[in-house]
Amino acid sequence: MAVRLRLKRMGAKKRPFYRIVAADSKSPRDGKFIELVGTYNPLVDPAEIKINEELALKWLKNGAEPTDTVRSLFNKVGIMEKFHNLKKNEKSDK
Repeated sequence: MAVRLRLKRMGAKKRPFYRIVAADSKSPRDGKFIELVGTYNPLVDPAEIKINEELALKWLKNGAEPTDTVRSLFNKVGIMEKFHNLKKNEKSDK
């Protein structure tokens, strides 16, 4: 099962609100997901991004692929940098 970290659209028409979820890559966008990782609200200024850092890093370590949008959100929050630093430390320990 290939796991993706992606956005699940919530909210009313023309008022989107997104949940960042870990889901099977074959499940529909708004369908079943494995675990809720965070939320993203693009309507407020500045955009509100809330991510559970431990869960996000856990899924990235386990091989989950983030979509392009989720990857950019992780970059804004600094999670991708922490993930790359963890990978560097693991390689240097070997």
